[in-house]
Amino acid sequence: MSDRFALTGARIFDGDDWHEDAALVVRDGLVEAIIPNGAIPSGIDRIETGGGMLAPGFVDLQVNGGGGVMVNDHPDVGSIETICRAHAPFGTTALLPTLITDTPDITAAAVAAGVEAARRKVPGFLGLHLEGPHLLIARKGAHDPALIRPMTDADQAALIATRRKLPVLLTTIAPESVEAARVSVLAEAGLVVSLGHSDTSYATARAFAEAGATMATHLFNAMSQIGNREPGLAGAAIDIGAFHAGIIADGIHVDPATMAIALRAKKGPGRIFLITDAMATIGTDMTSFTLNGRTIYRKDGSLRLADGTLAGADLDMITAVRFVNRVVGLELSEALRMASLYPAEAIGQAHRLGRFVNGTAADIVALSDDLDVKGVWIGGDKVFEA
Repeated sequence: MSDRFALTGARIFDGDDWHEDAALVVRDGLVEAIIPNGAIPSGIDRIETGGGMLAPGFVDLQVNGGGGVMVNDHPDVGSIETICRAHAPFGTTALLPTLITDTPDITAAAVAAGVEAARRKVPGFLGLHLEGPHLLIARKGAHDPALIRPMTDADQAALIATRRKLPVLLTTIAPESVEAARVSVLAEAGLVVSLGHSDTSYATARAFAEAGATMATHLFNAMSQIGNREPGLAGAAIDIGAFHAGIIADGIHVDPATMAIALRAKKGPGRIFLITDAMATIGTDMTSFTLNGRTIYRKDGSLRLADGTLAGADLDMITAVRFVNRVVGLELSEALRMASLYPAEAIGQAHRLGRFVNGTAADIVALSDDLDVKGVWIGGDKVFEA
């Protein structure tokens, strides 16, 4: 394929507005322009998309696995490649492979794999999300309580060293296990610090936001809830403008009515965005897998430990987009932003992801009018065709 081409025949959503009778021009892996069909230069390759719509590729900041593998069980660059490939058919063009709380050795291996994936420029690899081990045991969810521990000076230094080697490093921590002063140091070093797996109070969450935390992990899950006299972390994530918050839109982790209330109430400039919290099952027909030596069962649209505890989600991004559009009732443009622009903003990458403007990455998802994925491009290269 030429290094310059025009995608035609579909409505185009640029992250802000819709364009009719227009073409998306790509050059050298970047968006060049959106132009009227009648203005396409002669000699440029034209690719007819056959109707539907083109939108910025989806950005998923919490992906534990896919294609039959988990980051925890296979912390190597091959697994990162497998996970990125597994999520591409569902519209995801950039993701953070996520390591759930594990041993120092596994964590080091995952970091080394992420650094190598960045060096190889693995398509779809955006950086790493280290979810733990500095959490609250009482809000452990599916994390192994034996591996949860407070942050030390050595941990802090390791995170900063890792950030220097990766384009994006997101870490989920609980205020009960990490001092606010450490958050300031991490934020100044360029890490994205998210609060989660915590029973923290609203006042403490605000103090951590002032220290540099900018996100809440899987809103409403594994955190203190909104009460009449204590808003908790859930309330803080909604009320404090500095916070962005990921949400699992599968109808299991959060009730649609609760989701709608939160979306209406969220104070900006931070936004609520979609995450999958996906596990190894995505792109497979597997019915169970293991995490930290424990079996997780896939049944009725959910993933659970033997005791019934939810363990990640059996969810992909296009399904989440359909859910917030059709069940929660969001306009399609807003549903698409929740999957692309808003997560890009949350990690400071909106200058290159989540929008079609001159110079942004040509990460593109082609959708049918029924919101089925028809094609996916990463950096201008087609990686999936239905």
